[in-house]
Amino acid sequence: MSSIDALCLIFLTSGFTVGFGHCIGMCGPIVVSLSMGLKTKPIFFPLMLYSIGRVVTYSMLGGIMGATGSFTLVAAHIAGIQKGALIFAGLLIVFMGCVMGGWIPMGRIFRDSGATGGIVSAGYRKLTAVKSTAAYFPVGLLLGLLPCGPVYTALIAAAGIGVEAATPFQGVLGGMALMFSFGMGTIPALFIVGKLSGLGWIKARQKIYRIGSVLMVTAGVYFVAKGIFY
Repeated sequence: MSSIDALCLIFLTSGFTVGFGHCIGMCGPIVVSLSMGLKTKPIFFPLMLYSIGRVVTYSMLGGIMGATGSFTLVAAHIAGIQKGALIFAGLLIVFMGCVMGGWIPMGRIFRDSGATGGIVSAGYRKLTAVKSTAAYFPVGLLLGLLPCGPVYTALIAAAGIGVEAATPFQGVLGGMALMFSFGMGTIPALFIVGKLSGLGWIKARQKIYRIGSVLMVTAGVYFVAKGIFY
């Protein structure tokens, strides 16, 4: 298994745990609102379109971050820049993972943002006013841009993949693959929320969320070790 495959697996699992720990709180009310708007209609296809839209946005952002990380290859002749970038990315991921887990008291970064403010809010209101199943895909595309601490952490990892990629193109593909994996991992929790919206919170979600935090810290340690021993 390649390092990118291993990271994608880590972030797929992390996305799954974050989905139950964080996304239920942040995106859950949005999904519940969408589900209630469907009334008697089947919710599977609309929520799938919504989820695919989010994953597409995450993947595109991951490709951009992978390309950004790959730009360090242009200056690869400068001693230590690639290693330094990997170490910096790794330390930042470790820090963000510790904040996610509550071990560093900066939880404000990860507070629920809802669908409020600016272009995202305005677009959300207009799209949800459209009484069509097809509207759920652009809603997902748009809400994939919501401020979200775990997504920020995954994007830093996508940039880290770009740093160690052999070519910028591989960096783009690697970043997209990582964010695609992360996004896919978040889908099950939101489907459960949409299907069982009247059952309230999952009691163990904070513990599940911390598993995702540990996985992200593990990814950060990987990047630091890669930078030191590469």
